Amino acid sequence: MLKHFSFKKNEKSSAGHAEIKLKEPKGEIKVTGLPPIQKKEPAKQQISEISHVNVRKEDVKALATYNFVSDGIPITINIYKKRGEFVPIYDVSISSISKNTEIILEKIREELTSQVSLGMVDILATKDTGIIEQRFVDAITTLINKHFPDADEKTTNFLKSYLIQRSLGLGSIEILMDDINLEEIAVNDAQEPVWVYHVKLGWLKTNIMLASEDQIRHYSTMIGRRVGRQLTILEPLMDAHLKGGDRVNATLEPISVAGNTITLRKFAAKPWTITDFIQDGTISTEAAALIWLGVQYELSTLISGGTATGKTSMLNVVANFFPPNQRVISIEDTREIQLPKFLHWVPMLTRLPNPEGKGEVSMLDLLVNSLRMRPDRIIVGEIRRKREAEVLFEAIHTGHSVYATVHANDTRETVTRLTNPPIDIPKTMLPAISMIVVQYRNRRTGERKTFQISEILPDAEPNVLIQLDIKKGVLRKVANSKALLGTIEMFTGFTGSELIRSLNEKQEVLKWLVKNKINTVNTVGRVMAEYYTNKDNLMDYVKRNKILGD
Repeated sequence: MLKHFSFKKNEKSSAGHAEIKLKEPKGEIKVTGLPPIQKKEPAKQQISEISHVNVRKEDVKALATYNFVSDGIPITINIYKKRGEFVPIYDVSISSISKNTEIILEKIREELTSQVSLGMVDILATKDTGIIEQRFVDAITTLINKHFPDADEKTTNFLKSYLIQRSLGLGSIEILMDDINLEEIAVNDAQEPVWVYHVKLGWLKTNIMLASEDQIRHYSTMIGRRVGRQLTILEPLMDAHLKGGDRVNATLEPISVAGNTITLRKFAAKPWTITDFIQDGTISTEAAALIWLGVQYELSTLISGGTATGKTSMLNVVANFFPPNQRVISIEDTREIQLPKFLHWVPMLTRLPNPEGKGEVSMLDLLVNSLRMRPDRIIVGEIRRKREAEVLFEAIHTGHSVYATVHANDTRETVTRLTNPPIDIPKTMLPAISMIVVQYRNRRTGERKTFQISEILPDAEPNVLIQLDIKKGVLRKVANSKALLGTIEMFTGFTGSELIRSLNEKQEVLKWLVKNKINTVNTVGRVMAEYYTNKDNLMDYVKRNKILGD
């Protein structure tokens, strides 16, 4: 069920009040020349329904409005706070479909399903989905021409896209998948709306409801079949990765007591870059320059933090600083790391066992294998077990730079977690990690920031160099380096003053990136490549505030 609202002040209402009502857009599709259709009660399979809601103006506070296109369908998103609701509302509106047209399209969809219901089974079972989907496209085209004989080509294509999405895909969930501002989509049961996690606003409640528990289960099994996974009463838990990198978890009742669930973690269409982090206030240019200095000179780094603090995002940002002439191997459970296309990069993913328990490829398997691939740098999604940590530290001791994440709330807790079960690394091995970057999420505001940047001293004790002043929201230097800069001096021959000059230089480049909005993985990567291969040329552009290539 899809309920959508638009904001419009009611001129006839008393002062200080507003009416939230459906707006019929100028570009709506109207049905002409058709016999009248009696509106029926929504069928169990029906996905969308438009409602009118009247509220007082002071009861609603608009937070964001934006548009995007999903499979050729124009979508409008309104996010607002409503009095009486504990979380903001994420309101989805398909702006080009009138109510009458939607009724006709629902009739076509039901007719389509009855005509080609056996084909649906083929779609789910076959690997050659393109051919099967074409049968549906042909059937849909025939039905649209039958019900909309006067529609032009543009309208026909729009209606085809709408019906294909409703009939073959995940319905309104497909719309959510196309919103680049969402990280997570959660279906808890058929009795409550779908929830989404917005990159800036956190958890939001949508106006989308799935019609029944059967529909949730149907979507789950459809996803499972696409990736060769089963979801049954005997196997009520499913964890799978889609081809595009999205991760899906599904559960069936009664394991999930309230109903069937689906949780989709989206693969970021635009990964975070250091420019984004600085612009959003996640990190300062001074702190970013220090991390860059460490990465440039191959100091192994751990990214730690609690759940949803941005550890993987920071790991991707750290990887922005890799030079172009080194081989990078990344190892993950879920595909999240994205590096510039021109880097010498081999991404690798773990694999779960099949229903017979065979075919598993673990992170440890990939980590051991990566050492035989002549890597210069190894990225590990997350350290969880002792054996993984042992291999990782062995990789560092054999001359590889390693970058990984671990769950811990601060530097001290990171050291404690690494040196106690279940990871339980000997404390004498810890100095192999030169730098720890701790990410933090403010539990009051939801803001994510870099919390600490620390070094590990030769006696395995941590030394916090930079720490977040939580009240003021700024990073401050709290101690001088006793190991990190000394390690760089030892392996490069630089003096302390030369390292300070390098840090200042890096800050200039970072400020230039922000000022000129150079914020994609590939463009930031090219700037880094220029820095490593032709620094004088880059610094000339920075000083003149010109874009590379101008």
